[in-house]
Amino acid sequence: MGGDSVLLGCDYNFEQWSPAVWREDMALMREAGVGLVAINVFGWSHLEPRPGEYDFAALDEIVELLHEAGIGINLGTGTASPPPWLTRRHPEVLPVTADGTTRYPGGRQAWCPSSPVFREHALRLTEQVAARYGDHPALALWHVSNELGCHNALCYCEAGAAAFRVWLEQRHGTVEALNRAWGTAFWSQRYASFDEVQPPRLALSVRNPAQLLDFQRFSSDALLAHYRAEAAVIRRHSRARITTNFMVTAHIRALDYWSWAPDMDVIANDHYLDHRLPDPAAELSFAADLTRGLAGGRPWMLMETSTGAVNWQPYNLAKEPGQLVRDALTHVARGADAVCFFQWRASAQGAEKFHSAIVPHAGTGTAVWREVLELSATLRRLREVEGTTVEADTALVFSWESWWATDTEARPSQDLRYLDQVHAAHRALRELGVTVDVVAPGSDLSRYRAVVVPCLHLVSDEDAATLGAYVERGGRAVITFYSGIVDPDDRVRLGGYPGAFRDLLGVVVEEFAPLLPGQEKPLRNGGRATVWTERLRLTTARTEEAYEDGTPAVTRNDFGAGQAWYVSTVLDLRDVLVKVVDAPGTQKDTEVVRRGPYVFVINHGAKDVEHPATGEELVTGQPVTGSVLVPAGAVRVIREQA
Repeated sequence: MGGDSVLLGCDYNFEQWSPAVWREDMALMREAGVGLVAINVFGWSHLEPRPGEYDFAALDEIVELLHEAGIGINLGTGTASPPPWLTRRHPEVLPVTADGTTRYPGGRQAWCPSSPVFREHALRLTEQVAARYGDHPALALWHVSNELGCHNALCYCEAGAAAFRVWLEQRHGTVEALNRAWGTAFWSQRYASFDEVQPPRLALSVRNPAQLLDFQRFSSDALLAHYRAEAAVIRRHSRARITTNFMVTAHIRALDYWSWAPDMDVIANDHYLDHRLPDPAAELSFAADLTRGLAGGRPWMLMETSTGAVNWQPYNLAKEPGQLVRDALTHVARGADAVCFFQWRASAQGAEKFHSAIVPHAGTGTAVWREVLELSATLRRLREVEGTTVEADTALVFSWESWWATDTEARPSQDLRYLDQVHAAHRALRELGVTVDVVAPGSDLSRYRAVVVPCLHLVSDEDAATLGAYVERGGRAVITFYSGIVDPDDRVRLGGYPGAFRDLLGVVVEEFAPLLPGQEKPLRNGGRATVWTERLRLTTARTEEAYEDGTPAVTRNDFGAGQAWYVSTVLDLRDVLVKVVDAPGTQKDTEVVRRGPYVFVINHGAKDVEHPATGEELVTGQPVTGSVLVPAGAVRVIREQA
């Protein structure tokens, strides 16, 4: 990102505070080493209090104050949520849910992504903001809208229905092709024209899965089109880089960011620890690796994270002492060149008033403030890390489309969830000390020594062939159950599972045999299989692990010069992966990640650990000979000796 430090930044909702507080905050931001501030993210009702009437006085003042303080600006277009006058005058812009009911103002993102009325007004505001500030010397980055699709990704209103029909005609060409793609011969769903097609609103039974899949694709594309429209307006007035904040996280699945990434000048992600998950720290590492994958392996920015608790989980847990720094540096270890917090000053009112901030309600005489100062100092000491890239020789294949196709209404087991299997694979590799690149299906795999493919239910012929060619040339692949089953139209590949990977894996699955909740099936190695099993037979593969009755559970197939492993159940993947990947081995609570010549050792545990290293440790500034001591809950970064 440039400068003398890995960048520290924040969101500043200055509209909530008086001008006297603004001036106090400028001094505190300088003290904290803040280098980038996001403003005007939710500024619409302040900038345009009435239709066509603009008031930039407050925003002008904040822009100048930040400029005088030497702080770069991440300038929002202000279009994330419409002002009350817009939804009052044009209620047709409001989003409609799958049950046909309208969602009203009072929260945020109360707009349909396909609404031409909303688009017209949003672009008008974007034009005003871009023309006014497009060449300001403090402008470092443009921030289009905010967390696009967090709440309103799927809209079933009439404007959305009309846009969906246009999208379908562009994708399929003819209604006959649409009927083939959706399998409308089933349940008398055959369409005579595109005009008959509706969004997949709630029905009395399960809905057409191919229709649901296409609606997910359409909805992702509709929001991307909105991003592109705002970005095009900005580019007429400014040369500054443009982005928006992705939500690579466990509870947001609406947008296919592989298709979005090429449009971003900078890849930015919002990430918050999710304590609804069994291992929030492991999910943080996965999200960071996936964000780096979206950046093509290059550095990226963490546009939002929290100093402590969030406000939107059932139990909003505070961070333990030291965790603020540790979590932030975990993102840096995995490729982030900027760490930005939501938000600068904790709100006194509103829905997020109990969301943590750099300046909490208790002020600067707090442990949180002291930890932010510690992080700021550490990021300055890590300035030489900026711009370097993470080293990984193992890849993990991830697909939003497969997520949509797997977690649909009618599937063999409701306990089978795509992201659970992806997280399990990534967590197993992390615990083995293996750093992975997360890649899209069809990516070039030639530089990887091993590739892990968890639960890739939907795959194209071309992407399956890419994986097969990789193995044939000497690569090693691990593919888990429910993979290769359907094509991009959600059509089952006949002839036996795992469909597209049947020849590569050397097995034929004749029948799925999912398990009931709590049911287990013992393995010969003493392990336990849960959730899912399959009745498979070997063609060219051999058994690597079996159930107690001798039925294969894990197989290995020699294919060309390489090997393809198949895991047909839920088990401890470490037992399989350690045989396939080059695992250095590590303690479960310790992460070791190499970024260029720098080795990050992150100790999430309650005990000190020793890690072999020689060089200079950047956090403490101490030389390291032979090994480095990493205290419990701490991070050490070693510039290794050449």
